[in-house]
Amino acid sequence: MGSQVGSAGLMIVNTLINIYLFLLMLRFLLQASRADYYNPMSQSVVKITQPVVGPFQAFLGPVAGRFDLATLAAAFVLKVVSIIAIFILFGLGMPPVVQLVIAGIASLANAILKIYFFALIVMIILSWVAPNASHPGALLVMQLVEPIMAPVRKVIPPLGMIDLSPIVVFIAINLIDGLVVGSLIRQAGAPGALVGL
Repeated sequence: MGSQVGSAGLMIVNTLINIYLFLLMLRFLLQASRADYYNPMSQSVVKITQPVVGPFQAFLGPVAGRFDLATLAAAFVLKVVSIIAIFILFGLGMPPVVQLVIAGIASLANAILKIYFFALIVMIILSWVAPNASHPGALLVMQLVEPIMAPVRKVIPPLGMIDLSPIVVFIAINLIDGLVVGSLIRQAGAPGALVGL
């Protein structure tokens, strides 16, 4: 009974860490897509993640260009430390460094794909029910997905009122998730629940 409670507790902690990792990668992607920094939603994400990102900014420096290395490093370290802690608490000892690095990379990739997946669903729903929505959340979703949608639209332009680009992006996300992230998870030898949401 005690071990079951312990396992449930670890699963809850792991889920909370994965949700926080999700927020860190959202911050990273918002910066990469040049989304409105002063949008209230952007500000909330920055405030929630700043306690973890702050120390990394101290030695990696402020954001230069599109790629926020401090946030990326914070997310990677957080995930690797959480995997080590879970392995040790389960009495499995310290996992190999290569395994940890691969698991950390797989976790970041998994979070990025999940963010784009959910953002695309929200974008599609908004295009049906509120195509000209001015809510801060709606604007942020559009700014987030536009960098991955624009190149696809150049190749597959909308057919009248029908935009096929989200379908192509969904297929690409599923392929990358299944082939690349799935392969990394298998190489890491870590349970899938440890790596993704």
